[in-house]
Amino acid sequence: MRDPVTAYVALGANLGDAAAAVKDAMARIAQIDQTTLARASSLYRSAPVESSGPDYVNAVVEIRTRLAAPDLLARLQAIEAGAGRERPFRNAPRTLDLDLLLYGSGRIDSERLQVPHPRMQQRAFVLVPLAEIAPGRVSPAQLKSVAGQSITLVPSDPGHGA
Repeated sequence: MRDPVTAYVALGANLGDAAAAVKDAMARIAQIDQTTLARASSLYRSAPVESSGPDYVNAVVEIRTRLAAPDLLARLQAIEAGAGRERPFRNAPRTLDLDLLLYGSGRIDSERLQVPHPRMQQRAFVLVPLAEIAPGRVSPAQLKSVAGQSITLVPSDPGHGA
């Protein structure tokens, strides 16, 4: 059996009840076989980037998994499909988007998967929640480079947790 790898997954949604979709996806990620949810960021609201539609609700989770990266990606895509994810065009509004950001210290460059995620350094909606749960993974310079992008903390719902 392979040793567990620490990986980070970005979550986002902007159709329907986006906050509920992101929270549900966190719970589903925690149920992936050979995978443990270690930490979850707060929820953040951000404007669409290179897209249109309502604002997104975003978060990042840290997991520990024994799955190989392609197998983990397949499980994440199954969760997206279960949430009604469609891919009519690049950056289309979505019911759920799950991106594998980092997989240990690995670098993967295949047709299906690129790790580290190729655009994560350009996105406040990835770097801000990642910095919340893994500050050593995001430098002050990286945060400064996305400081002009609008991102706000979603107030937590005391009845449901964040």
